[in-house]
Amino acid sequence: MQVIDASSLVYAWDNYPIAQFPLLWQWLREEINSVRLQIPFVAIEEVRHVTPDCGAWLAASGIVILPVGSQITLDANRMKGLIGIVGDRYQAGVGENDLLIIATARHHGFELVSNENEQPTLPKAMPNYKIPAVCAMAGVNVSCFSFLTYMKRSNRVFG
Repeated sequence: MQVIDASSLVYAWDNYPIAQFPLLWQWLREEINSVRLQIPFVAIEEVRHVTPDCGAWLAASGIVILPVGSQITLDANRMKGLIGIVGDRYQAGVGENDLLIIATARHHGFELVSNENEQPTLPKAMPNYKIPAVCAMAGVNVSCFSFLTYMKRSNRVFG
């Protein structure tokens, strides 16, 4: 099963309009209805803020919203320490919501679909790590891939 990040949903909504790609959105609804695709609470809030229409579509499709409880918060704080973020001094890498999203995927043992940029050469300062780099760290170990990879892995034809 997968947890999806706001970045992937906003990417899909902006680049694959539902009117032009109805079969893609039908497949996503099937993924949601079969509970193979879920979303963390902080990610759905981001989607609703950035793309209200997409947030409404997700709600109408019945997406399962995963709450952020104390275990997830503790794990996000542990990851924050692993990458060396002190207090609220986030830098150019992950933010607080990103860590909660990664911790949610990790807590449930799910893969993470995120369109955060991969960093082929990791920054020297770990607080500048983006979601894929944090996911790949020892002690985190969450499988992370893009929306396009998610589509390709489905082997579905949308045309």
